[in-house]
Amino acid sequence: MTVILGIDPGLNTTGYGVIETPVGGKVRLLEAGVVRSQSDMLPHKIREIFDGVREIITTFAPNAVALEELYSHYDRPRTAILMGHARGAICLAAAQSDIPVHPYAATKIKKLLTGSGHAPKDQMQRAIQHELQLPRTPEPPDVADALAVALCHFYHGKVGS
Repeated sequence: MTVILGIDPGLNTTGYGVIETPVGGKVRLLEAGVVRSQSDMLPHKIREIFDGVREIITTFAPNAVALEELYSHYDRPRTAILMGHARGAICLAAAQSDIPVHPYAATKIKKLLTGSGHAPKDQMQRAIQHELQLPRTPEPPDVADALAVALCHFYHGKVGS
């Protein structure tokens, strides 16, 4: 059995999804949700993200962390810099538990699950609902994105690496 933690990083809302991939079995959802940072101060936001991810790691002991890569639009370099702080907190939480981190580009994740590298949020939510046979679409979209990253890691055969 392998447990994969997928994460969609964000400074205010970090989506996460934990899946289990039994040998020869179907992927099973263990838990999904969000880590919310309440503070207006960047250092405190980073700490809240770190603490939330550490709690998930402690609870589920994942074998791998799959993390959505940063996407930066040239018009908004500050956004990429701020998002880098969130990713750093997540990578540190994983490193402290000796869990490998595997980054995936959003376009690669979307293409794998929907056939389009530019699929909108609602299409991704429906794709995750279908893949995991959920009774409804994951909310908020950050949760669907996190589950998509975890599934991408699984489908790319990097389980256990």
